[in-house]
Amino acid sequence: MPVAGELVTGLKCRLCGKLYPKEALNFCTDDFGPLEVAYDYEAVGRTFTRESIASRPKNMWRYHELLPIDGEPTVGKHVGCTPLIRADRLAKALGVAELYIKNDAVNHPSLSFKDRVVAVALSKAVELGFQTVGCASTGNLAGSVAANAAAAGLDAYVLIPDGLEQGKILGATIYGAKVIAIEGNYDHVNRLCSQIAFRYGWGFVNVNLRPFYAEGSKTMGFEIAEDLGWRAPDHVVAPMAGGSLIGKLHKAFHELDRLGLMNGPVRTKMFGAQATGCNPISNTVKTGANKVKPVRNPDTIAKSLAIGDPADGFFASKLIRDTGGWSEDVDDEAIIEAMQLLAETEGVWAETAGGVTVAVARKLIEQGRIDRDGSTVLCITGNGLKTQEALADRLARPVVIKPTMEAFDALVESYGAFAEVGAIAAGA
Repeated sequence: MPVAGELVTGLKCRLCGKLYPKEALNFCTDDFGPLEVAYDYEAVGRTFTRESIASRPKNMWRYHELLPIDGEPTVGKHVGCTPLIRADRLAKALGVAELYIKNDAVNHPSLSFKDRVVAVALSKAVELGFQTVGCASTGNLAGSVAANAAAAGLDAYVLIPDGLEQGKILGATIYGAKVIAIEGNYDHVNRLCSQIAFRYGWGFVNVNLRPFYAEGSKTMGFEIAEDLGWRAPDHVVAPMAGGSLIGKLHKAFHELDRLGLMNGPVRTKMFGAQATGCNPISNTVKTGANKVKPVRNPDTIAKSLAIGDPADGFFASKLIRDTGGWSEDVDDEAIIEAMQLLAETEGVWAETAGGVTVAVARKLIEQGRIDRDGSTVLCITGNGLKTQEALADRLARPVVIKPTMEAFDALVESYGAFAEVGAIAAGA
């Protein structure tokens, strides 16, 4: 296996282009621009072919030349290759011809796309010699860091905003991580984590390890392209919290194109989805602003997307415009309705962020911004088991009857299905 030392040229500032060594650093010391991993694509292309990829195990590491770790991963060896579902029933409901669900709600081990980024970040943390790792999280990242740190034998500190969904709190605590709730919102948590990372010298996946961490998101894009027969979809709708995912999906398609693996040009329009109660990126796109105005007090049931001051907000809004896409936001009622629609049409139970994605896609289709005849991929990033509170008072409770056929017959008749059942029983 080629190693990052041979294929990664360093960390490059996204603003000025200055190159830094492969170390635990997430910002340019000259202009404070964010750093991202830079590759030697000529060297990558020597081994990164369709044939070599097809011969490898079905996990995210089949794309290892474009992931920034040295040698074999320490953790996350079973992450990725989640289903790309042809969603014909949902497509009919939304009025489009070709619709797919990229279902990271079944990712391993913590049922969210965060397993991708954490697998890369913690494998890199081990290479860099960290014994203690951590994160600032709105929920899904907390569970993934806790689970993968346990598998790697690392101490983990997980900091979350107070009031997070109970399923996500339990989903981090069970692994033995030190879970700490902070009074305030995600932005308060993130600032504190930045201070902790540098004070204690720990590896925080979305602070000093962020350049490596973010690269894991590309594997979702690689899988989408491979499963579509090495082509890019016309449209991608992705939820936005910090704003990194949408950019890495786009980067994935263009890396594959640059290496000559794609059938046809990449003309994907990128669409960002947010909740109305926390819509800094969506608002930036819709108003044509040049700067992202933070949302100081996020208020939405989509807690996993409630980042009021997104780290990649500027780059996400610029990308959306540059690709000819758009961004929208939806209220809590629309989020819940979309969660139910996805479940009832495709049998996929997504968390609230998935409801945001589906509801925004519907809104964009109705606005005419998404071509009904084109191919569209919706990115579902987390499992509905984690956000049960959002539906607890919205769904009907089970009907209770006595254990008799008479009671069941009466119930079926009340549903208006008795005549049909009788006809079937009679062999009609």
